[in-house]
Amino acid sequence: AAAPVTGEAAAAPVSPAPVSAAPVSANPVSPAAPPTPTVATPDTVLPVAASAAGAATALSAPTMLHPLVRPGAAPTPAAEPAATTATVTGDAAAAAAATAEPEPEATPEAGPDPEQVLAAYEWRFHHETLRELVDNPDELREIRDRLTEKLTPATDNPTRARLLSLRAVVSRILGDLTKALSDGKMALVHAEATGELRRIALAKARLAHVLQWRGDFTEADKLFAEANSTELPDRLRATMHEHAGRSCLDQGRYMEAFNHFEKALELRKVEDPELISRTEMALDAVSMKIAENGMGPYPRSMDEILQVSKPPVPRFDERVQCWGFAGSDGRTVISPAFADVQPFRDGAAWVRRPEMETWELIDEAGTRLIDGRAGWLGVGSFSDGLAWVSRDGAGNWVAIDKQGRVIISTGFEDVRPFRRGLAAVRRGGWGAVDKQGRAVVPFQFTGFATALTDGRYVDGFSDEGLAIVDAGGRKGVVDRTGAVVVPPVHPALVIHPVAFLIAGPSGRWGALDRKGRPFIDPELPSRQVVMEELDRLLADTKPVL
Repeated sequence: AAAPVTGEAAAAPVSPAPVSAAPVSANPVSPAAPPTPTVATPDTVLPVAASAAGAATALSAPTMLHPLVRPGAAPTPAAEPAATTATVTGDAAAAAAATAEPEPEATPEAGPDPEQVLAAYEWRFHHETLRELVDNPDELREIRDRLTEKLTPATDNPTRARLLSLRAVVSRILGDLTKALSDGKMALVHAEATGELRRIALAKARLAHVLQWRGDFTEADKLFAEANSTELPDRLRATMHEHAGRSCLDQGRYMEAFNHFEKALELRKVEDPELISRTEMALDAVSMKIAENGMGPYPRSMDEILQVSKPPVPRFDERVQCWGFAGSDGRTVISPAFADVQPFRDGAAWVRRPEMETWELIDEAGTRLIDGRAGWLGVGSFSDGLAWVSRDGAGNWVAIDKQGRVIISTGFEDVRPFRRGLAAVRRGGWGAVDKQGRAVVPFQFTGFATALTDGRYVDGFSDEGLAIVDAGGRKGVVDRTGAVVVPPVHPALVIHPVAFLIAGPSGRWGALDRKGRPFIDPELPSRQVVMEELDRLLADTKPVL
Protein backbone atom coordinates (compact mmCIF):
# COMPACT_ATOMS: atom_id res chain seq x y z
CA ALA A 1 0.00 0.00 0.00
CA ALA A 2 1.17 3.47 -0.77
CA ALA A 3 2.48 5.64 2.03
CA PRO A 4 0.38 8.55 3.31
CA VAL A 5 0.52 11.60 1.08
CA THR A 6 1.70 14.85 2.58
CA GLY A 7 1.63 18.44 1.42
CA GLU A 8 -1.15 19.81 -0.73
CA ALA A 9 -2.84 16.46 -1.22
CA ALA A 10 -3.14 15.93 2.51
CA ALA A 11 -4.37 19.45 3.15
CA ALA A 12 -6.97 19.52 0.42
CA PRO A 13 -10.49 19.73 1.91
CA VAL A 14 -12.38 16.58 1.12
CA SER A 15 -15.53 15.27 2.72
CA PRO A 16 -16.57 11.86 4.03
CA ALA A 17 -17.32 8.61 2.27
CA PRO A 18 -20.38 8.00 0.11
CA VAL A 19 -23.02 6.54 2.30
CA SER A 20 -26.35 5.94 0.68
CA ALA A 21 -26.27 6.28 -3.10
CA ALA A 22 -27.84 3.81 -5.51
CA PRO A 23 -25.83 2.68 -8.54
CA VAL A 24 -26.11 5.08 -11.45
CA SER A 25 -26.51 2.15 -13.79
CA ALA A 26 -26.98 -1.22 -12.20
CA ASN A 27 -26.97 -4.55 -13.92
CA PRO A 28 -28.73 -7.33 -12.06
CA VAL A 29 -26.30 -8.78 -9.58
CA SER A 30 -28.34 -11.31 -7.69
CA PRO A 31 -31.99 -11.89 -6.96
CA ALA A 32 -33.32 -11.04 -3.54
CA ALA A 33 -32.63 -13.95 -1.27
CA PRO A 34 -35.76 -15.54 0.21
CA PRO A 35 -35.86 -15.83 3.98
CA THR A 36 -34.53 -19.40 4.19
CA PRO A 37 -32.94 -21.03 7.21
CA THR A 38 -29.30 -20.01 7.58
CA VAL A 39 -26.80 -22.75 6.80
CA ALA A 40 -23.10 -22.55 7.49
CA THR A 41 -20.93 -22.69 4.36
CA PRO A 42 -17.17 -22.71 3.70
CA ASP A 43 -17.45 -18.93 3.41
CA THR A 44 -19.08 -18.59 6.79
CA VAL A 45 -16.83 -17.23 9.52
CA LEU A 46 -17.51 -18.21 13.08
CA PRO A 47 -16.67 -15.76 15.87
CA VAL A 48 -13.21 -16.25 17.31
CA ALA A 49 -13.15 -17.80 20.75
CA ALA A 50 -13.18 -14.99 23.28
CA SER A 51 -9.83 -14.14 24.75
CA ALA A 52 -10.78 -11.09 26.80
CA ALA A 53 -11.51 -11.43 30.49
CA GLY A 54 -15.18 -12.00 31.14
CA ALA A 55 -15.94 -12.65 27.47
CA ALA A 56 -18.60 -15.10 26.40
CA THR A 57 -17.86 -18.46 24.80
CA ALA A 58 -17.53 -18.44 21.03
CA LEU A 59 -20.91 -18.29 19.32
CA SER A 60 -21.82 -21.32 17.27
CA ALA A 61 -24.23 -19.63 14.85
CA PRO A 62 -23.12 -18.53 11.37
CA THR A 63 -21.69 -15.05 11.27
CA MET A 64 -22.64 -13.73 7.86
CA LEU A 65 -26.08 -13.22 6.44
CA HIS A 66 -27.58 -13.01 2.97
CA PRO A 67 -27.54 -9.45 1.58
CA LEU A 68 -30.72 -8.60 -0.27
CA VAL A 69 -29.71 -6.85 -3.48
CA ARG A 70 -32.39 -5.29 -5.60
CA PRO A 71 -30.94 -4.56 -9.03
CA GLY A 72 -30.99 -0.84 -9.75
CA ALA A 73 -32.88 -0.04 -6.57
CA ALA A 74 -31.92 2.79 -4.28
CA PRO A 75 -31.40 2.12 -0.59
CA THR A 76 -34.15 2.87 1.87
CA PRO A 77 -34.98 6.55 1.44
CA ALA A 78 -34.77 8.97 4.31
CA ALA A 79 -37.97 10.27 5.82
CA GLU A 80 -39.64 13.08 3.92
CA PRO A 81 -38.94 16.54 5.34
CA ALA A 82 -41.76 17.76 7.50
CA ALA A 83 -43.43 21.05 6.74
CA THR A 84 -41.50 24.04 7.98
CA THR A 85 -41.58 27.79 7.76
CA ALA A 86 -37.88 27.88 6.88
CA THR A 87 -36.65 28.69 3.41
CA VAL A 88 -34.08 26.19 2.22
CA THR A 89 -31.68 27.94 -0.11
CA GLY A 90 -30.66 25.93 -3.16
CA ASP A 91 -31.00 22.21 -3.65
CA ALA A 92 -30.95 20.14 -0.47
CA ALA A 93 -29.07 17.35 -2.20
CA ALA A 94 -26.38 19.78 -3.27
CA ALA A 95 -26.04 21.05 0.27
CA ALA A 96 -25.77 17.51 1.55
CA ALA A 97 -23.09 16.85 -1.05
CA ALA A 98 -21.04 19.63 0.49
CA THR A 99 -20.77 17.53 3.64
CA ALA A 100 -20.36 14.14 1.99
CA GLU A 101 -17.68 12.78 -0.28
CA PRO A 102 -18.35 13.12 -4.03
CA GLU A 103 -20.02 9.92 -5.12
CA PRO A 104 -18.29 7.87 -7.82
CA GLU A 105 -20.12 7.71 -11.10
CA ALA A 106 -20.62 4.59 -13.14
CA THR A 107 -19.72 4.44 -16.80
CA PRO A 108 -21.49 2.24 -19.36
CA GLU A 109 -18.22 0.44 -20.10
CA ALA A 110 -17.25 -0.22 -16.53
CA GLY A 111 -20.71 -0.95 -15.16
CA PRO A 112 -21.93 0.14 -11.73
CA ASP A 113 -19.35 1.60 -9.40
CA PRO A 114 -18.38 -0.92 -6.68
CA GLU A 115 -18.81 1.69 -3.94
CA GLN A 116 -22.34 2.39 -5.06
CA VAL A 117 -23.18 -1.29 -5.34
CA LEU A 118 -21.87 -1.83 -1.82
CA ALA A 119 -23.78 1.18 -0.50
CA ALA A 120 -27.01 -0.09 -2.07
CA TYR A 121 -26.97 -3.46 -0.31
CA GLU A 122 -29.87 -4.03 2.06
CA TRP A 123 -28.42 -6.12 4.82
CA ARG A 124 -30.13 -8.65 7.02
CA PHE A 125 -28.47 -10.04 10.11
CA HIS A 126 -28.40 -13.33 11.93
CA HIS A 127 -30.80 -13.17 14.85
CA GLU A 128 -28.17 -14.36 17.36
CA THR A 129 -24.81 -13.07 16.15
CA LEU A 130 -26.06 -9.89 14.42
CA ARG A 131 -23.43 -10.56 11.73
CA GLU A 132 -23.83 -10.46 7.96
CA LEU A 133 -24.03 -13.59 5.84
CA VAL A 134 -23.08 -13.90 2.19
CA ASP A 135 -25.28 -15.85 -0.20
CA ASN A 136 -23.00 -15.25 -3.18
CA PRO A 137 -19.37 -14.80 -2.05
CA ASP A 138 -18.14 -14.59 -5.66
CA GLU A 139 -20.20 -11.46 -6.10
CA LEU A 140 -18.52 -9.79 -3.12
CA ARG A 141 -15.11 -10.93 -4.35
CA GLU A 142 -15.87 -9.18 -7.64
CA ILE A 143 -16.76 -6.01 -5.73
CA ARG A 144 -13.48 -6.31 -3.83
CA ASP A 145 -11.54 -6.73 -7.09
CA ARG A 146 -13.17 -3.65 -8.53
CA LEU A 147 -12.36 -1.67 -5.39
CA THR A 148 -8.75 -2.77 -5.93
CA GLU A 149 -8.91 -1.50 -9.54
CA LYS A 150 -10.02 1.91 -8.25
CA LEU A 151 -7.40 1.86 -5.51
CA THR A 152 -4.39 1.10 -7.72
CA PRO A 153 -4.17 4.53 -9.43
CA ALA A 154 -5.26 6.51 -6.35
CA THR A 155 -2.49 8.58 -4.78
CA ASP A 156 -4.27 11.00 -2.43
CA ASN A 157 -4.88 10.20 1.24
CA PRO A 158 -8.68 10.73 1.26
CA THR A 159 -9.32 8.35 -1.65
CA ARG A 160 -6.93 5.69 -0.38
CA ALA A 161 -8.40 5.90 3.12
CA ARG A 162 -11.93 5.42 1.78
CA LEU A 163 -11.18 2.60 -0.66
CA LEU A 164 -8.89 0.67 1.68
CA SER A 165 -11.40 0.80 4.52
CA LEU A 166 -14.26 -0.29 2.24
CA ARG A 167 -12.13 -3.15 0.94
CA ALA A 168 -11.52 -4.09 4.58
CA VAL A 169 -15.29 -4.25 5.08
CA VAL A 170 -15.72 -6.61 2.13
CA SER A 171 -12.79 -8.81 3.18
CA ARG A 172 -14.19 -9.01 6.71
CA ILE A 173 -17.59 -10.15 5.48
CA LEU A 174 -15.91 -12.71 3.22
CA GLY A 175 -13.96 -14.03 6.18
CA ASP A 176 -10.52 -12.88 4.97
CA LEU A 177 -9.71 -11.32 8.32
CA THR A 178 -5.96 -11.05 7.72
CA LYS A 179 -6.51 -9.05 4.54
CA ALA A 180 -9.20 -7.00 6.26
CA LEU A 181 -6.87 -6.17 9.16
CA SER A 182 -4.05 -5.07 6.84
CA ASP A 183 -6.38 -2.84 4.79
CA GLY A 184 -8.06 -1.44 7.88
CA LYS A 185 -4.77 -0.43 9.51
CA MET A 186 -3.43 1.20 6.35
CA ALA A 187 -6.75 3.00 5.79
CA LEU A 188 -6.46 4.55 9.24
CA VAL A 189 -2.91 5.75 8.50
CA HIS A 190 -4.14 7.52 5.35
CA ALA A 191 -7.22 8.88 7.13
CA GLU A 192 -5.15 10.35 9.96
CA ALA A 193 -2.88 12.00 7.38
CA THR A 194 -5.92 14.00 6.16
CA GLY A 195 -6.65 15.34 9.65
CA GLU A 196 -10.40 15.08 8.91
CA LEU A 197 -12.43 14.01 11.92
CA ARG A 198 -15.20 12.18 10.10
CA ARG A 199 -12.87 10.31 7.77
CA ILE A 200 -10.72 9.21 10.72
CA ALA A 201 -13.83 8.12 12.65
CA LEU A 202 -15.06 5.95 9.77
CA ALA A 203 -11.64 4.32 9.34
CA LYS A 204 -11.44 3.59 13.09
CA ALA A 205 -14.94 2.09 13.16
CA ARG A 206 -14.27 -0.16 10.17
CA LEU A 207 -10.97 -1.33 11.66
CA ALA A 208 -12.69 -1.88 15.02
CA HIS A 209 -15.25 -4.12 13.32
CA VAL A 210 -12.45 -6.25 11.87
CA LEU A 211 -10.75 -6.52 15.27
CA GLN A 212 -14.07 -7.52 16.82
CA TRP A 213 -14.43 -10.42 14.38
CA ARG A 214 -10.85 -11.47 15.19
CA GLY A 215 -11.69 -11.53 18.88
CA ASP A 216 -9.43 -8.57 19.71
CA PHE A 217 -12.19 -7.01 21.77
CA THR A 218 -10.10 -4.70 23.96
CA GLU A 219 -8.65 -2.84 20.98
CA ALA A 220 -11.93 -2.98 19.05
CA ASP A 221 -13.92 -1.38 21.87
CA LYS A 222 -11.25 1.27 22.33
CA LEU A 223 -11.42 2.22 18.63
CA PHE A 224 -15.23 2.30 18.66
CA ALA A 225 -15.12 4.66 21.65
CA GLU A 226 -12.47 6.90 20.08
CA ALA A 227 -14.39 7.06 16.81
CA ASN A 228 -17.67 8.14 18.42
CA SER A 229 -16.95 11.85 18.83
CA THR A 230 -19.74 14.16 19.93
CA GLU A 231 -18.73 16.41 17.02
CA LEU A 232 -20.01 13.83 14.51
CA PRO A 233 -23.59 13.87 13.17
CA ASP A 234 -26.06 12.07 15.41
CA ARG A 235 -26.96 9.60 12.68
CA LEU A 236 -23.36 8.50 12.29
CA ARG A 237 -22.97 8.29 16.06
CA ALA A 238 -26.07 6.08 16.20
CA THR A 239 -24.45 3.65 13.75
CA MET A 240 -21.25 3.69 15.82
CA HIS A 241 -23.21 2.78 18.97
CA GLU A 242 -24.97 0.00 17.11
CA HIS A 243 -21.66 -1.61 16.11
CA ALA A 244 -20.10 -1.09 19.54
CA GLY A 245 -23.13 -2.89 20.95
CA ARG A 246 -22.50 -5.86 18.69
CA SER A 247 -18.95 -6.08 19.98
CA CYS A 248 -20.26 -6.11 23.56
CA LEU A 249 -22.75 -8.84 22.61
CA ASP A 250 -19.89 -11.02 21.33
CA GLN A 251 -18.16 -10.61 24.71
CA GLY A 252 -21.17 -11.42 26.86
CA ARG A 253 -21.41 -7.81 28.06
CA TYR A 254 -25.17 -7.79 27.67
CA MET A 255 -26.04 -4.75 29.80
CA GLU A 256 -23.41 -2.71 27.99
CA ALA A 257 -24.71 -3.92 24.62
CA PHE A 258 -28.25 -2.97 25.62
CA ASN A 259 -27.07 0.55 26.55
CA HIS A 260 -25.42 0.99 23.13
CA PHE A 261 -28.49 -0.16 21.21
CA GLU A 262 -30.73 2.09 23.29
CA LYS A 263 -28.41 5.07 22.63
CA ALA A 264 -28.52 4.31 18.89
CA LEU A 265 -32.30 4.64 18.90
CA GLU A 266 -32.12 7.82 20.96
CA LEU A 267 -29.67 9.51 18.57
CA ARG A 268 -31.65 8.59 15.45
CA LYS A 269 -34.08 11.48 15.74
CA VAL A 270 -35.52 11.17 12.23
CA GLU A 271 -37.62 8.08 11.53
CA ASP A 272 -35.38 5.32 10.24
CA PRO A 273 -37.20 2.00 9.76
CA GLU A 274 -33.98 0.20 8.82
CA LEU A 275 -32.16 1.15 12.03
CA ILE A 276 -35.26 0.52 14.15
CA SER A 277 -35.63 -2.95 12.67
CA ARG A 278 -31.94 -3.77 13.22
CA THR A 279 -32.00 -2.44 16.76
CA GLU A 280 -35.15 -4.34 17.67
CA MET A 281 -33.44 -7.51 16.42
CA ALA A 282 -30.37 -6.61 18.47
CA LEU A 283 -32.43 -6.05 21.61
CA ASP A 284 -34.13 -9.41 21.06
CA ALA A 285 -30.69 -11.04 20.74
CA VAL A 286 -29.56 -9.41 23.98
CA SER A 287 -32.73 -10.50 25.79
CA MET A 288 -32.23 -14.07 24.59
CA LYS A 289 -28.60 -14.11 25.78
CA ILE A 290 -29.55 -12.65 29.16
CA ALA A 291 -32.16 -15.36 29.59
CA GLU A 292 -29.53 -18.00 28.83
CA ASN A 293 -26.45 -16.57 30.55
CA GLY A 294 -27.48 -13.78 32.90
CA MET A 295 -26.71 -10.06 32.68
CA GLY A 296 -22.95 -10.35 32.22
CA PRO A 297 -20.35 -7.92 33.60
CA TYR A 298 -21.38 -4.48 34.80
CA PRO A 299 -21.03 -1.83 32.02
CA ARG A 300 -17.57 -0.28 31.82
CA SER A 301 -16.87 3.44 32.10
CA MET A 302 -15.40 5.33 29.16
CA ASP A 303 -12.05 5.55 30.97
CA GLU A 304 -12.02 1.77 31.40
CA ILE A 305 -12.75 1.19 27.71
CA LEU A 306 -10.12 3.71 26.63
CA GLN A 307 -7.71 2.29 29.22
CA VAL A 308 -7.12 5.73 30.65
CA SER A 309 -5.39 5.58 34.01
CA LYS A 310 -6.69 8.15 36.44
CA PRO A 311 -3.92 10.45 37.64
CA PRO A 312 -3.46 11.31 41.33
CA VAL A 313 -5.81 14.05 42.56
CA PRO A 314 -4.94 16.98 44.87
CA ARG A 315 -5.76 16.45 48.55
CA PHE A 316 -5.24 18.86 51.45
CA ASP A 317 -3.81 17.48 54.67
CA GLU A 318 -5.26 19.36 57.66
CA ARG A 319 -2.59 18.05 59.99
CA VAL A 320 0.39 19.54 58.15
CA GLN A 321 -1.63 22.24 56.34
CA CYS A 322 -0.16 21.30 52.98
CA TRP A 323 -1.32 19.83 49.70
CA GLY A 324 -0.40 16.39 48.42
CA PHE A 325 -1.92 13.91 45.96
CA ALA A 326 -4.01 10.78 46.47
CA GLY A 327 -4.53 7.80 44.15
CA SER A 328 -7.87 6.44 42.97
CA ASP A 329 -8.01 4.19 46.05
CA GLY A 330 -7.74 7.23 48.35
CA ARG A 331 -4.24 6.45 49.58
CA THR A 332 -1.59 9.16 49.56
CA VAL A 333 0.81 8.73 46.64
CA ILE A 334 2.64 12.10 46.85
CA SER A 335 3.23 13.37 50.36
CA PRO A 336 1.63 16.69 51.40
CA ALA A 337 4.44 19.24 51.12
CA PHE A 338 3.06 22.01 48.92
CA ALA A 339 1.44 25.36 49.59
CA ASP A 340 -0.43 25.18 46.28
CA VAL A 341 -0.93 22.63 43.51
CA GLN A 342 -2.59 22.26 40.12
CA PRO A 343 -4.27 19.05 38.88
CA PHE A 344 -2.32 16.62 36.72
CA ARG A 345 -2.67 17.23 33.00
CA ASP A 346 -0.77 15.41 30.29
CA GLY A 347 1.10 13.42 32.97
CA ALA A 348 2.49 16.42 34.87
CA ALA A 349 1.37 18.89 37.55
CA TRP A 350 2.63 22.24 38.75
CA VAL A 351 3.24 22.52 42.51
CA ARG A 352 4.52 25.35 44.75
CA ARG A 353 6.42 24.80 47.96
CA PRO A 354 5.72 27.01 51.02
CA GLU A 355 9.15 28.62 50.88
CA MET A 356 8.92 29.47 47.15
CA GLU A 357 6.94 31.95 45.08
CA THR A 358 7.69 30.14 41.85
CA TRP A 359 6.30 26.83 40.59
CA GLU A 360 8.00 23.49 39.96
CA LEU A 361 6.79 20.61 37.79
CA ILE A 362 6.42 17.00 38.97
CA ASP A 363 5.33 13.76 37.29
CA GLU A 364 2.74 11.31 38.67
CA ALA A 365 5.38 9.60 40.80
CA GLY A 366 6.30 12.92 42.43
CA THR A 367 9.64 13.19 40.60
CA ARG A 368 10.68 16.79 39.96
CA LEU A 369 10.85 17.63 36.25
CA ILE A 370 11.37 21.42 36.44
CA ASP A 371 12.89 23.10 39.48
CA GLY A 372 11.23 26.10 41.09
CA ARG A 373 14.47 28.03 40.49
CA ALA A 374 13.47 28.27 36.80
CA GLY A 375 11.55 31.33 37.96
CA TRP A 376 8.03 30.79 36.57
CA LEU A 377 5.49 32.84 38.53
CA GLY A 378 2.67 32.11 36.10
CA VAL A 379 2.07 28.58 34.76
CA GLY A 380 -0.55 26.84 32.65
CA SER A 381 -1.32 23.14 32.47
CA PHE A 382 0.48 20.96 29.92
CA SER A 383 -1.42 20.04 26.77
CA ASP A 384 -0.03 18.44 23.61
CA GLY A 385 3.33 18.30 25.42
CA LEU A 386 3.63 22.09 25.92
CA ALA A 387 2.67 24.55 28.66
CA TRP A 388 2.49 28.33 28.71
CA VAL A 389 4.57 29.99 31.44
CA SER A 390 5.42 33.54 32.47
CA ARG A 391 8.07 35.03 34.73
CA ASP A 392 5.82 37.86 35.95
CA GLY A 393 2.53 35.95 35.85
CA ALA A 394 0.82 38.75 33.96
CA GLY A 395 2.14 38.64 30.39
CA ASN A 396 5.05 37.67 28.16
CA TRP A 397 3.81 34.06 28.00
CA VAL A 398 6.18 31.56 26.39
CA ALA A 399 5.75 27.83 25.74
CA ILE A 400 8.03 25.20 27.28
CA ASP A 401 8.26 21.40 27.16
CA LYS A 402 8.48 19.09 30.19
CA GLN A 403 12.27 19.40 30.27
CA GLY A 404 11.91 23.15 30.75
CA ARG A 405 13.17 24.05 27.27
CA VAL A 406 11.61 27.14 25.74
CA ILE A 407 9.93 26.04 22.50
CA ILE A 408 8.07 29.27 21.66
CA SER A 409 9.95 32.33 22.86
CA THR A 410 7.56 35.00 21.57
CA GLY A 411 5.94 36.68 24.57
CA PHE A 412 2.14 36.77 24.24
CA GLU A 413 -0.24 38.92 26.24
CA ASP A 414 -2.73 36.11 26.81
CA VAL A 415 -2.84 32.44 25.84
CA ARG A 416 -5.03 29.33 25.78
CA PRO A 417 -3.87 25.67 25.99
CA PHE A 418 -2.76 23.81 22.88
CA ARG A 419 -5.43 21.64 21.35
CA ARG A 420 -4.68 19.34 18.44
CA GLY A 421 -1.49 21.25 17.69
CA LEU A 422 -2.89 24.80 17.79
CA ALA A 423 -3.32 27.38 20.53
CA ALA A 424 -5.28 30.63 20.63
CA VAL A 425 -3.04 33.53 21.69
CA ARG A 426 -3.32 37.32 21.95
CA ARG A 427 -0.78 39.85 20.73
CA GLY A 428 -2.70 43.04 20.11
CA GLY A 429 -5.59 40.94 18.78
CA TRP A 430 -6.39 37.25 19.10
CA GLY A 431 -4.98 34.75 16.63
CA ALA A 432 -3.54 31.23 16.73
CA VAL A 433 -0.09 29.64 16.55
CA ASP A 434 1.12 26.10 15.92
CA LYS A 435 3.54 24.20 18.17
CA GLN A 436 6.53 25.82 16.48
CA GLY A 437 5.15 29.29 17.24
CA ARG A 438 4.19 30.06 13.63
CA ALA A 439 1.16 32.29 13.27
CA VAL A 440 -1.67 30.31 11.67
CA VAL A 441 -4.55 32.71 12.29
CA PRO A 442 -3.63 36.43 12.11
CA PHE A 443 -3.88 38.47 15.31
CA GLN A 444 -6.93 40.49 14.28
CA PHE A 445 -9.86 39.15 16.31
CA THR A 446 -11.33 40.22 19.63
CA GLY A 447 -11.67 36.65 20.82
CA PHE A 448 -12.16 32.93 20.23
CA ALA A 449 -15.51 31.52 21.41
CA THR A 450 -16.08 28.15 19.77
CA ALA A 451 -19.59 26.95 20.65
CA LEU A 452 -20.64 23.40 19.70
CA THR A 453 -24.15 22.00 19.45
CA ASP A 454 -23.37 19.42 22.17
CA GLY A 455 -23.25 22.34 24.63
CA ARG A 456 -19.48 22.64 24.95
CA TYR A 457 -17.41 25.76 24.52
CA VAL A 458 -13.84 25.20 23.33
CA ASP A 459 -10.86 27.49 23.85
CA GLY A 460 -9.66 27.68 20.27
CA PHE A 461 -10.18 24.87 17.75
CA SER A 462 -12.58 21.94 17.83
CA ASP A 463 -11.45 18.36 17.19
CA GLU A 464 -12.55 18.95 13.61
CA GLY A 465 -10.12 21.87 13.25
CA LEU A 466 -12.64 24.72 13.23
CA ALA A 467 -12.85 27.76 15.50
CA ILE A 468 -15.40 30.53 15.97
CA VAL A 469 -13.75 33.95 16.04
CA ASP A 470 -15.19 37.20 17.33
CA ALA A 471 -14.68 40.51 15.55
CA GLY A 472 -16.30 43.30 17.50
CA GLY A 473 -19.23 41.16 18.62
CA ARG A 474 -19.75 39.50 15.24
CA LYS A 475 -18.96 35.82 14.83
CA GLY A 476 -17.28 33.92 11.98
CA VAL A 477 -15.39 30.65 11.42
CA VAL A 478 -11.75 29.94 10.57
CA ASP A 479 -10.13 26.57 9.92
CA ARG A 480 -6.80 25.26 11.17
CA THR A 481 -4.98 26.70 8.11
CA GLY A 482 -6.20 30.19 8.98
CA ALA A 483 -8.66 30.34 6.06
CA VAL A 484 -11.87 32.25 6.79
CA VAL A 485 -14.72 29.80 6.17
CA VAL A 486 -17.47 32.17 7.40
CA PRO A 487 -16.78 35.93 7.57
CA PRO A 488 -17.35 37.38 11.07
CA VAL A 489 -20.69 39.07 10.34
CA HIS A 490 -23.20 37.05 12.39
CA PRO A 491 -24.57 38.03 15.84
CA ALA A 492 -24.34 34.39 16.99
CA LEU A 493 -22.88 31.21 15.51
CA VAL A 494 -22.67 27.56 16.60
CA ILE A 495 -20.77 24.71 14.92
CA HIS A 496 -23.08 21.86 13.92
CA PRO A 497 -21.61 18.52 12.73
CA VAL A 498 -22.69 19.17 9.12
CA ALA A 499 -23.44 22.91 9.07
CA PHE A 500 -23.06 26.25 10.86
CA LEU A 501 -26.05 27.55 12.82
CA ILE A 502 -26.38 31.33 12.56
CA ALA A 503 -28.61 33.93 14.18
CA GLY A 504 -29.93 36.84 12.13
CA PRO A 505 -30.31 40.45 13.32
CA SER A 506 -33.86 39.72 14.50
CA GLY A 507 -32.68 36.85 16.73
CA ARG A 508 -34.13 34.13 14.52
CA TRP A 509 -31.97 31.20 13.41
CA GLY A 510 -30.88 29.62 10.14
CA ALA A 511 -27.93 27.64 8.79
CA LEU A 512 -24.98 27.78 6.40
CA ASP A 513 -23.45 24.75 4.77
CA ARG A 514 -19.85 23.76 5.53
CA LYS A 515 -18.54 26.02 2.77
CA GLY A 516 -20.24 29.01 4.38
CA ARG A 517 -23.02 29.22 1.78
CA PRO A 518 -26.62 30.00 2.81
CA PHE A 519 -28.63 26.84 3.35
CA ILE A 520 -31.57 27.64 5.64
CA ASP A 521 -32.60 31.30 5.85
CA PRO A 522 -32.61 32.71 9.42
CA GLU A 523 -36.38 32.49 9.87
CA LEU A 524 -36.74 29.78 12.54
CA PRO A 525 -37.42 30.59 16.20
CA SER A 526 -34.51 28.68 17.77
CA ARG A 527 -31.36 26.81 16.92
CA GLN A 528 -33.00 23.58 18.16
CA VAL A 529 -35.63 23.91 15.42
CA VAL A 530 -32.84 24.46 12.87
CA MET A 531 -31.08 21.30 14.06
CA GLU A 532 -34.29 19.32 13.67
CA GLU A 533 -34.67 20.71 10.15
CA LEU A 534 -31.09 19.71 9.30
CA ASP A 535 -31.79 16.18 10.56
CA ARG A 536 -34.66 15.96 8.11
CA LEU A 537 -32.81 17.45 5.16
CA LEU A 538 -29.34 15.95 5.39
CA ALA A 539 -29.35 12.15 5.37
CA ASP A 540 -25.66 11.74 4.56
CA THR A 541 -24.45 9.52 7.34
CA LYS A 542 -25.39 5.88 6.69
CA PRO A 543 -21.96 4.45 5.92
CA VAL A 544 -21.12 0.84 5.22
CA LEU A 545 -19.31 -0.23 8.39
